[in-house]
Amino acid sequence: MKLEGKVALITGGAQGIGRAIALLFAREGAKVVISDINLEKARETCREIGALGREALAIGGNVADASDAEAMVQQTIEKFGRMDILVNNAGITRDQVLLRMKEEDWDLVLSVNLKGAFHCTKAALRPFLKQKGGKVVNISSVTGEMGNAGQANYAASKAGVIGFTKSVAREYARRNIQVNAVAPGFIDTAMSQAIPQKDREFLVKQIPMERLGSPEDVAEAVLFLASPAADYITGQVLNVNGGMYM
Repeated sequence: MKLEGKVALITGGAQGIGRAIALLFAREGAKVVISDINLEKARETCREIGALGREALAIGGNVADASDAEAMVQQTIEKFGRMDILVNNAGITRDQVLLRMKEEDWDLVLSVNLKGAFHCTKAALRPFLKQKGGKVVNISSVTGEMGNAGQANYAASKAGVIGFTKSVAREYARRNIQVNAVAPGFIDTAMSQAIPQKDREFLVKQIPMERLGSPEDVAEAVLFLASPAADYITGQVLNVNGGMYM
């Protein structure tokens, strides 16, 4: 029970990696708040958590909207009285080679993936400072470290998350707030399942472990950084990519 008594807010927690994180946190004793733009999916995940005998709350909202981000944090505190962990997981893709990429698709990806982390972290810092502690885990990507053709917007957003993580970690280290990132490789989620089979096979060949990761692989790394075991770790990027990028 590594998170017994803790309250965690997970953005984009309704499915995929976010859902895996939410379920693992609940199993480890946390009360979990799941925010997602798909409220019904968030409620489904909350029902799964309830079946584990743990408390959960579903909140609809768009992390790209500052008022929504503030409302997520406020509702978390109203429900559970405190907030200890923020996982900035919400993210989208709009893939296209640069010459064909629409400006609105560039703006949308940066707005959700990077500005969303900014909005939610800023909102979480107030209760963290009041409580004299807290943890932020940002979900970056291997693409933000090594780049990927057709994903200039996504790679830029996830590289930005890494820079954001390190900067905020430096600002608040003295206040007992740890800020770290997890950079998943290619994970077997709905997003990767949309890749044509031939391309998936080629992709797997680029991974030394010769398989895609699972959402649970990522969730375990997030759990470590969110737990007391990582109290002296801040400003770090933990890669979970099967050796694809070293």
